[in-house]
Amino acid sequence: MKLYFSPTSPYVRKVMVLLHETDQLQDVELLNVATTPISPAEPLLAKAPLTKVPALERPDGPTLFDSRVICAFLDARGQAGLYQDGARHWDVLTLEALADGILDAALLITYEARMRPEDKQWEGWADAQWDKIERACAALNQRWMAHLSGPLDMGQVAVACALGYVDFRHDARGWRKGNDALAAWYEKFVGRPSMVATQPPA
Repeated sequence: MKLYFSPTSPYVRKVMVLLHETDQLQDVELLNVATTPISPAEPLLAKAPLTKVPALERPDGPTLFDSRVICAFLDARGQAGLYQDGARHWDVLTLEALADGILDAALLITYEARMRPEDKQWEGWADAQWDKIERACAALNQRWMAHLSGPLDMGQVAVACALGYVDFRHDARGWRKGNDALAAWYEKFVGRPSMVATQPPA
């Protein structure tokens, strides 16, 4: 299999953490590609029409894209059980969706500052995206700590990767304020070898 990736992509990091946690890293060839909404990577055009990373090329089927699809595939392939069974399965999916919502909002803030011409940037838009992140972090801190502190699952991985990206690109905005339990959980979780190995480059 071939994984099209970028070392700074938080969506890619979710996949990489899963590969480390499930001992499948040796089964995947990593292909570093630079792609943005306004400058799509040529190698991805024939594989993944949205030209986003991560994208997982398989020898026996179409290329998979979207981190949630790839993670579910690799979890099933490795029989890892990171999506859990029964009622907890839906909690894991909800947590992963919430984490990806944090990533979506954080990435939009990044794009607003880095890709939109300065005279067209809208501070109110970026602030509205940050409001989403604050609400999500508050919800995690208030409602999800018991789950986050339980057995490892993909919801936890997704949340940690999301918070890591917010630190990476928007640390000055301070997501930890008022979220002491979440911050303490995160500081412990990022010490996992899989998280250490997948830190984005400085």
